[in-house]
Amino acid sequence: MGTMIEQNTIGQIDEGARYGRARGLFAIWFSTNMTLLTVVTGTLGPAVYHLSFALSLLAVCAGNLVGGVLMALHAAQGPALGVPQMIQSRGQFGSIGSIPIVIMVIIMYIGFVASNFVVGADALHYVMPSMAQPWEVVLMATLAFIPCVIGYRVFHVFSAPLAFVATVAVVLCALLGVHQTGIAPLLNLSGSFSHVFQVFSLSVLWQISYAPYVSDSSRYLPARPETYLKTFWACYGGSVIGSVLAMGLGALLASTMPHMEVVAAIGQLCGSLGGLVVLALTLSIALASAMDMYCSTLSTITLAQNIFPKWMPQGKERIGVSLATLLCALGIALFMSKSFLGFYSSLLDVLMAVLVPWTAINLLDFYWFRRGSYKVADFFRADGGVYGRVNIPALVSYGVGLACEMPFLDLTFFHGCWAGRWVSFDISWILALLGASCAYVVLVKSHFYGRE
Repeated sequence: MGTMIEQNTIGQIDEGARYGRARGLFAIWFSTNMTLLTVVTGTLGPAVYHLSFALSLLAVCAGNLVGGVLMALHAAQGPALGVPQMIQSRGQFGSIGSIPIVIMVIIMYIGFVASNFVVGADALHYVMPSMAQPWEVVLMATLAFIPCVIGYRVFHVFSAPLAFVATVAVVLCALLGVHQTGIAPLLNLSGSFSHVFQVFSLSVLWQISYAPYVSDSSRYLPARPETYLKTFWACYGGSVIGSVLAMGLGALLASTMPHMEVVAAIGQLCGSLGGLVVLALTLSIALASAMDMYCSTLSTITLAQNIFPKWMPQGKERIGVSLATLLCALGIALFMSKSFLGFYSSLLDVLMAVLVPWTAINLLDFYWFRRGSYKVADFFRADGGVYGRVNIPALVSYGVGLACEMPFLDLTFFHGCWAGRWVSFDISWILALLGASCAYVVLVKSHFYGRE
């Protein structure tokens, strides 16, 4: 059993231990997105923003195409450096300066795991209605925990067959939905531009939310220049196509059956096949939850290694941290099961606020200033090596990004003083992206601090 469990955690993967092909990442990111949680996200256009199916689908396609570029650029960092994304962030923010980012990422992915547990439990209830709701959440957690414990290799083994099964399920639902509704009603273009932009923004964010851990799944690939471009396209294609298909189904269900929850709508649409379709998407949720837990675990180990720099855990320690992650997510899922949509909406709002400035700084530093050249050994030094403990310009630039977006934020629990004043839609994430990027370029170009 011990040989089955992945022993590598946050350490750099030696070149001799690298294996696999970039195209294998397509199935991983396709299947990760072909889940009920992605379908639920697609319902937000018609259900929350009152957009027609056509406009919802247009916004979903555009947002995923744009956000997928940023996500895939992070993916290409994996084979180049051979370390998880949050370890690599020490190269921009310093060994201590990266801690706030790591903490936010841990919280974010525990929230996503909990969200998947709630949606998965609803699906299990449809398949096994006699089971009590808390036990459905526990079963969902168990299904996710097993592949998380085994590690990276299991994602490659199961992602391709799950991608095929989920695709059949989603396409079947879509065809039945179109047949039942007809083409003409789906071509309606009702809805406001501000709401189209809001769904576009959420779709961009959906892709950016993978940025803090997408290279965790690509760090085992050989460090060859041709691998980087292949990694980009494999992750981009898998994530964007999977997201658009699943979100498109969500928009279709919300448009044609607006008063029904997703699982019930799928069941009614597919009739006797409803249970099999829901079960297929439930298995995809288990794999996606396992991925989220796996990467949250690596981030938690990264945080602990900041405090104990000589600690380099292996498989046994990773299992213990994974169990702690599971218990946190399980507690949240049981607590929020009756108010899921409110929690999930707030989670997406917070993600938009905190992730965009980070991704701007990370990508600028990696691709423009350092051109992928880092001293990886220094990531693990107590003093941060050449990157130091705190990189003031990166933190200042991050703060500038937050300062640019705060007045324009329009969240469920916070309304910026300028939100909606000049434009009726939320442009805060664009301002955060531009603000953090400009500040970082200016500070680096002005030689505000020394670089190796």
